[in-house]
Amino acid sequence: MSSDRETLKAAFLAQHGLAEARREPLSGDASTRAYERLHPPGGASLIFMDQPPRAETAPCPPAADVAERRALGFNAAYRLAAGRVDAFVACARYLSSLGLSAPTIVAFDPEAGLAVLEDLGDGLFAREIETGADEAALYDAAIDALVVLHAATPPPSTLGGDDIAWPLLTYDDLALTMASDLFVEWLPRLRPALVLNEAALSALDAAWAPIRRRAEDGAEVFCHRDYHAENLIWLPEREGPARVGLIDFQDAVKAHRVWDLSMLLHDARRQVTPQREAAALDRYLAAHPDLDRQIFLSDYHALGALNVARIIGIFARLVTRDGKPKYESFLPRLWDYLDSCLADPALVEVRAWFDAHVPPEARL
Repeated sequence: MSSDRETLKAAFLAQHGLAEARREPLSGDASTRAYERLHPPGGASLIFMDQPPRAETAPCPPAADVAERRALGFNAAYRLAAGRVDAFVACARYLSSLGLSAPTIVAFDPEAGLAVLEDLGDGLFAREIETGADEAALYDAAIDALVVLHAATPPPSTLGGDDIAWPLLTYDDLALTMASDLFVEWLPRLRPALVLNEAALSALDAAWAPIRRRAEDGAEVFCHRDYHAENLIWLPEREGPARVGLIDFQDAVKAHRVWDLSMLLHDARRQVTPQREAAALDRYLAAHPDLDRQIFLSDYHALGALNVARIIGIFARLVTRDGKPKYESFLPRLWDYLDSCLADPALVEVRAWFDAHVPPEARL
């Protein structure tokens, strides 16, 4: 960290009465953000978020067309929000307004890329389940939180308040195309024997096209976008869906309702059994008697396949470009999820492409 950045952070903390807080670095994730736990003298702990704005390319301007977005770079074309502090603050306030447990914002400076947040603790769903918590109860609560989130349909096009505003953009065809392109760009770099020629790439794009169209046409809810057991915190002292602490939602978009369900139930980092997956989907559908079960499950499998292929590409990139080999260990589980999705008879074209072009030795 540069001395200038550290000076900026110290000044920010002093401005908000936290100069004397003991600072405890926390382990990082796969992003450009860094976190610390603050221990103010005599006060409750807080979380200090550091997201340097210049560490990322520009977010997507709401009125930008496809050419402008591509010219601005990967974030504008694909991520849309680019991990900005102002996006986190606006989304946190929106989630809290629904009665969900996003961190309360104590202080923030979007231009500096700094924020101080309520500390929701260390009770990540994944760790709680590992140490004996009732998996069914936690996943039921996670589904119930999505039910609350999806009840606000459509969500506002702009989130925030008087002091901040952030657009909730649609997860559209361009972003979804970029998502599917991650697979064909990065898996061959991880598996050099895998060669995809122009005909193969064109065929896959044609197979994904109607699925991307379904995803954009069905974009009607606030989508956390990274909703899984490493980003959900168990808060048993609270009630109902508020027992689910929400973090890492700064890349939120308006998207199809099955997207966050896929993130939760196609979890790369921990095994979600077919039985747990079925129970969760049944619970969600029971709360939405207006949804056609067959159409819903068809969308879940189709968009789930696209999502899992996207994550395979992201993890291949983390291994090959970013030197993070641990992500390779998650790939076999992702391939199992993809096979499960592609077992849907409606996805015969996509399944045939994978059978023809990605041999077993590349699916490791």
